[in-house]
Amino acid sequence: MYKQLLLNGIITGSIYALIALGFALIYQTVKFFHFAHGVVYAVGAYLAYSVLRIAHSPSTSSGQAGVFGWGIAVVVGVVGTAVLGVLIDLLVYRPLRKRKAPNLVFLIASFGVFILIQNLLQLIYGAQILTMRMGPVKEGHHFLGAVITNVQILILAVSMCLCVSLWLFVKKTRLGKAMRAVADDPLAASVVGINPERIILAAFAIGSALAGTAGILISLETNIAPTMGMNAILKGIIASIIGGIGSIPGALFGGLFLGIAENIGIWKISAGWKDCIAFAILIVFLLIRPGGIMGVKPHGERL
Repeated sequence: MYKQLLLNGIITGSIYALIALGFALIYQTVKFFHFAHGVVYAVGAYLAYSVLRIAHSPSTSSGQAGVFGWGIAVVVGVVGTAVLGVLIDLLVYRPLRKRKAPNLVFLIASFGVFILIQNLLQLIYGAQILTMRMGPVKEGHHFLGAVITNVQILILAVSMCLCVSLWLFVKKTRLGKAMRAVADDPLAASVVGINPERIILAAFAIGSALAGTAGILISLETNIAPTMGMNAILKGIIASIIGGIGSIPGALFGGLFLGIAENIGIWKISAGWKDCIAFAILIVFLLIRPGGIMGVKPHGERL
């Protein structure tokens, strides 16, 4: 039982980690809570769902047509959410930055964007539960006393690959180093020839693409609904805080820790207490270790 709970927690935590990674990347560049990140996660799932329905690719149980349809759906979902993230910054946040608005205004604007897009999703697709899961349910693979399905293996593999890739990107590439420079001091970065606005757009594109990928992955395992983004962003923020906001390894460890703790907790009590467990963990971490697992200081965030 414990082995299955641990495995389920790692799978759930890998999704939390992807959301937290995108959130942390954006937070570093703009220094406010981009709450609309949650609805971007939902848009990724709905874009992939739309492509699959238009192409009718789920009707084929196997073969090139089905694989091609799924590939197009994933590309549209990821690229579409990256474009959406850029548009949110260009149309909402950049005008506020030019007016030097306080962070509270950015947070309120982010809430407004979240509600607007969520209601648009409900207007277009309706409030009913939708699913991308197709075909008969197959028995999972037995692994070290636990059972894991092919979809769960895919979720783990993609999540871990993206986490490692993002860490290498931030540490090794020129754009990643520019993001770190803007995160540390935008004015100093502009002095050495870095355009902070372009870096912010890149951060929104990459962070939103990660959220869209997480939305697509979770839609393979569970149903999708217009309100799915609210729970996602709350868990992503909690995972980021647990790991230390601004730390990419911290976002990964925070997501995994939260997923495992939730699954073990609901085994002892009830699934209805899952969100309460997450917030209880957050409160404990804020009280005993404000900097999170990675020990990040409030004014010394690092990617």
